[in-house]
Amino acid sequence: MKRNFTAEKSFQKWVTDVTEFSVGGKKLYLSPIMDLYNSEIISYNLSESPNFKQITDMLQKAFKRLPADSSLILHSDQGWQYRMEKYQTLLSDREILQSMSAKGNCLDNAAMESFLVSLKLNFSIFKNLIQLSR
Repeated sequence: MKRNFTAEKSFQKWVTDVTEFSVGGKKLYLSPIMDLYNSEIISYNLSESPNFKQITDMLQKAFKRLPADSSLILHSDQGWQYRMEKYQTLLSDREILQSMSAKGNCLDNAAMESFLVSLKLNFSIFKNLIQLSR
């Protein structure tokens, strides 16, 4: 994707990642897909562990929304989930072009990284407000 985080229409460029949250002392893993046209979250999955089923479930929900005539690029970092042959096959079976960041370069997935940082910050503020109100 070469850091081009703009899209001319929906269902043209999607980005994804997995991030860890701590909620009530418990770790949770969030995996969203975001459309770069309007920053809409197309699909997501929340899991108690980072596992491949989390990714496939998220993809299956996203595929249900994908128009048949779309020409989609799905971008991610080089996480283990996205390097799996089964993941790559799920994309290629639907003629989705896989794009990946350069190894260790978070700027290549800056749109998703920025969304996740903002989400975590807002979650932290919300959590602190709840604790203060008690």
